[in-house]
Amino acid sequence: MQTPLSHRRRQLLKLGLAASVVYPWLAPARARTRALHPTPAQTEGPFYPVQLPADHDGDLLRNGRADYRRGTPVWLEGVVTDTAGIPVRGAQVDIWQCDHLGHYHHPGDGSRADPDFQGFGRVMVDREGRYRFRTIRPVAYRGRTPHIHVKVALGTRELLTTQLYVAGDPGNARDVLWRHLRSDADRAALTMPFQIGQDGLQARFPIVLAL
Repeated sequence: MQTPLSHRRRQLLKLGLAASVVYPWLAPARARTRALHPTPAQTEGPFYPVQLPADHDGDLLRNGRADYRRGTPVWLEGVVTDTAGIPVRGAQVDIWQCDHLGHYHHPGDGSRADPDFQGFGRVMVDREGRYRFRTIRPVAYRGRTPHIHVKVALGTRELLTTQLYVAGDPGNARDVLWRHLRSDADRAALTMPFQIGQDGLQARFPIVLAL
């Protein structure tokens, strides 16, 4: 024989289940929210600046007074969040890459990069976690498919170092770092289309941090 208490609990359970079906926003938040796939880390590579250049803002096509008019200009933008989709306020995003001929501003590359190309940029995200850079579509060089290096920090704490690849580039499948990503989900998280938008060629790269 059911006690009044057990009957009451059974009724509440039924009502809760019904509410979660008819009114899904009443279901527990944990059940409704699917964690975002974290952006996988990759090697920094040998060409992070030994010393930051005097001009290291978000526009890599203007290096001091010089205008870089080679390569294909592109806007690179995105949002930095945690796996719950919450913006990581205060995050700093660095990018660096080679010039149109495949050279970096770095002693390890013989300092052969075009002096008009800034080569490195740093921005702080806004209140919504958004960042934006003006740079060039990355190009291939010996042994590597086109890529842009990315680093994210919060204060003095480095949160992620990785590389961004161009979707559909034939060199990806031959690139040792791209090929050795652990899963299709990891490759999809780092491989973005570069396509025409309102401001010209653009790529959107969401960065998801496993904090």
